[in-house]
Amino acid sequence: MEEYLQVVPSEIEIIKQDFEKRNSELGKKIKQLEEEKMHLRLDVDVQKLETEKLRKGKNKATEDLDSLKIDYKKLRLSMRIAELGKTLE
Repeated sequence: MEEYLQVVPSEIEIIKQDFEKRNSELGKKIKQLEEEKMHLRLDVDVQKLETEKLRKGKNKATEDLDSLKIDYKKLRLSMRIAELGKTLE
């Protein structure tokens, strides 16, 4: 007869089991979100470094262009002076 006896969980035990299951699921979700957050922070850091590198490259290119413009103007002026010198001779 004892074989047929079953222990029926009480309502509070069922609620407790549901709560523990839900708590476990939420814990896993929190861990997953924290990992995603960490990866996103790393991605942001990489993007910042790349942006800074590009900004420095752009500034260098702008400086080089300005320097070339100045050199070109000096060269043109030298050529004009040389032409004037030839015409005066």
